[in-house]
Amino acid sequence: MKAEKQKLTGAEIFFECLREEGVDTIFGYPGGATLQIYEKLYDVDFLEHVLVRHEQGATHAAEGYAKATGKVGVVLVTSGPGATNTVTGIADAYMDSVPIVVFTGQVPTHLIGNDAFQEADIVGITRPITKHNFLVRDINKLAETIRKAFFIASTGRPGPVVVDLPKDVIASSAIFDYPKEVDIRGYKPQYQGHMHQIKKAAEKIKNAKKPLLYVGGGVIMSGGSEELKLLAKEYNLPVTMTLQGLGAFPGNDEQSLGMLGMHGTFHANMAVNNCDLLIALGARFDDRVTGKVDTFAKDAYKIQVDLDPTAIDKNVLVDLPIVGDVKHVIAEIAAELDEKPQLDDWWQQIRSWKEECPLEYDTEHLCTAHVIEKISELTGGNAVIVSDVGQHQMFIAQYYKFNHPRSHLSSGGLGTMGFSVPAAIGAAFGVKDRPIISISGDGGFQMNIQELITAVYYKLPIKFIIVNNSFLGMVRQWQELFHAEKYSFTDLGASNPDFVKIGEALGIPSFSTDKVSEVEDVLNRAFNTNGGPTLIEFKVVMEDMVFPMVPSGAAVSDMIIKRLNPKRMV
Repeated sequence: MKAEKQKLTGAEIFFECLREEGVDTIFGYPGGATLQIYEKLYDVDFLEHVLVRHEQGATHAAEGYAKATGKVGVVLVTSGPGATNTVTGIADAYMDSVPIVVFTGQVPTHLIGNDAFQEADIVGITRPITKHNFLVRDINKLAETIRKAFFIASTGRPGPVVVDLPKDVIASSAIFDYPKEVDIRGYKPQYQGHMHQIKKAAEKIKNAKKPLLYVGGGVIMSGGSEELKLLAKEYNLPVTMTLQGLGAFPGNDEQSLGMLGMHGTFHANMAVNNCDLLIALGARFDDRVTGKVDTFAKDAYKIQVDLDPTAIDKNVLVDLPIVGDVKHVIAEIAAELDEKPQLDDWWQQIRSWKEECPLEYDTEHLCTAHVIEKISELTGGNAVIVSDVGQHQMFIAQYYKFNHPRSHLSSGGLGTMGFSVPAAIGAAFGVKDRPIISISGDGGFQMNIQELITAVYYKLPIKFIIVNNSFLGMVRQWQELFHAEKYSFTDLGASNPDFVKIGEALGIPSFSTDKVSEVEDVLNRAFNTNGGPTLIEFKVVMEDMVFPMVPSGAAVSDMIIKRLNPKRMV
């Protein structure tokens, strides 16, 4: 006679589900609606709970963990403001296809809709910015719902899932039964590409005179970097990457053209403009890449490979769509290729563009580009770089040579200032064998500055770098170029705090310089400081500008390659 299964509380079921999913880290902040979960957490020994200092920090930390490891990031917060504070991070994860599951506390089911204390309709609020979300009203559905949440977040095109947990459901009891398989009607991700389309793509590559691989973050998400490298090297194909695709192909390889788009390299953008075959791999033709759509690669035959069928033809009409997992499709295309295209003339043209307009910066003053270039040299391109949003983000994309996938973590689609500090914390819990370097502007650094406390408490060896130009730099750049040099509310010089003193007040060894000659020494001192985080401030010139630049809505051919006003610092 079989022993009858014992009933577990909702809180106990919650943790048994996390155990089944192999969760080892969660980022959270307790509150009234989740107290029973936190009571049970007190005795849980198979995972680490990271106490952040703000719920937005929890979601960005989960993103950083997920981007750095490829695993699902997990968040646990309370109801009301705890839940609504996660919205920016959820939207950020949605835009960048990051797999996170956010568990939110909720008022008891009988009070939902009554404007109860700390009630918020988080399911309604997050519906447009999640891959899916759930409100669990029945304790008997809890395990099944959590299983679905992790499955949806991590399969197909990844994304955030919210699970709302009413207080009475967590307190109720049920028999724990975790489904081994998940079958969701209408949700059947297609991983294998259509063979006819693959053969046609291979034929196009063989006959191309000026082919170009346009690589997005989907290659990294799929684990397809090795397949990409084999294809590119075997057939001598030039590779350009999006912001999220950086690291998918080694940045120091001679076949890498760097990033394309609004602040892409001149030779990458010229290659896009003049190629006869554009192969988009896990890329969605974002507006920051295409500029004016009807002029983008207008003479090229376009192939798009994407796991998400809704991404095909969404922004740019393509000639040959292939729906499937890009890792598999790249390998399938390579298997169909039996001869190399003759590309000597094409490579000679690309090299001439690179010589015509190389990346360069002022060497007399301390500029962001010099700082990033020096970090790249000292780390050999092997660190995990977590950038915030703004000019420094684009300088990182241009000057840091990423040699590994999952080495460049950045907020792309949403462009969330304040991303870097908490995301670096999440990455530090997921990656133990490589340096974690957070790079922020002085504006973005202050948006989630409270999470420095989290880094100190957990003794995380993160190098927090502040590029301080005393301005909201990217906005200032637009104001100089397009808004009559009216620097309306972008000058932070008078209000910025002393960042070194803030670091020291938290017990963080902190360094600062405004001299070109001291950059390497300051970095080495900080990199050799162990036992917890360090903070480095580089006071760069206020007039720092990032070029090339394609004005918003302009054609890629309309790149601005230097400052328009010769009076300004070049």
